[in-house]
Amino acid sequence: MRYLPLPNWRTHNELFRLGDLHDPPKQLFYSGRWNAHVFNQCTAIIGSRRMTEYGRMVIEKIVPQLVFEKKTIVSGFMYGVDQYAHKVCIENGGKTIAVLGWGIKRELDGGDKKLAERIIDSGGLIISEWEDQKPTLWTFPVRNRIVAALSSDIIVVEAAQKSGSLITAAIARKLKRNLWAVPGPITSNLSAGTNALIASGAARMWVADVVQKTVKTDDPIISALIDESLTASELARKLDKPVSEIGAQLSLLTLTGQLIERGGKYYTSQN
Repeated sequence: MRYLPLPNWRTHNELFRLGDLHDPPKQLFYSGRWNAHVFNQCTAIIGSRRMTEYGRMVIEKIVPQLVFEKKTIVSGFMYGVDQYAHKVCIENGGKTIAVLGWGIKRELDGGDKKLAERIIDSGGLIISEWEDQKPTLWTFPVRNRIVAALSSDIIVVEAAQKSGSLITAAIARKLKRNLWAVPGPITSNLSAGTNALIASGAARMWVADVVQKTVKTDDPIISALIDESLTASELARKLDKPVSEIGAQLSLLTLTGQLIERGGKYYTSQN
């Protein structure tokens, strides 16, 4: 992957937000065609590397709306929530910035290489503060401060209690960025961190503001529950879909208030 150095990023007004860091990068390296406008309105999407079907669905709801609002999606290029946010952004015609947790000189392969090429071809950028640094346990938390600093809003999609995404969330708070978290099922370990952020008041709940506006009112699950209440397994059989997919959709519809769950059965809010 071809790259160029950006030795004095402070001369680029579009990178002024990096100046909020007490330990800003000494220099940057980038791949892609530099476009100052990409940095105008950045929103970070972060979350677990072990993304669930629920997390996937949330990203598919949130990211297209952000792209429509001309936001650039910033994330960390790791598998899971990061890479899926990059992909959904590109598929919806948006631009995305991938901040690497290793040196930009290091060769990518397989799906990582293809995704990097798609990011660049769609007008986005790959950036790193290192040229030839191996990925290690310390490089990813260090990378997180750049993800937070570049963005005016940070949305945590899924995070366990000790998730690295919570490091980014803490940095975002110190930088006085807008911090949002998507609530998830209380039975999911990967929603324990996001639910805790909301419960403690550290983050605002994203669902009520955005997801509810994007959930379709003609959802087949809602249609199936108009005349009867059903369990997740019964719905899966009726709609001929995997229970895992149905479960994720039920969680989202319940969180947005369109369904009510009682005793393992689901009802529409009109029932």
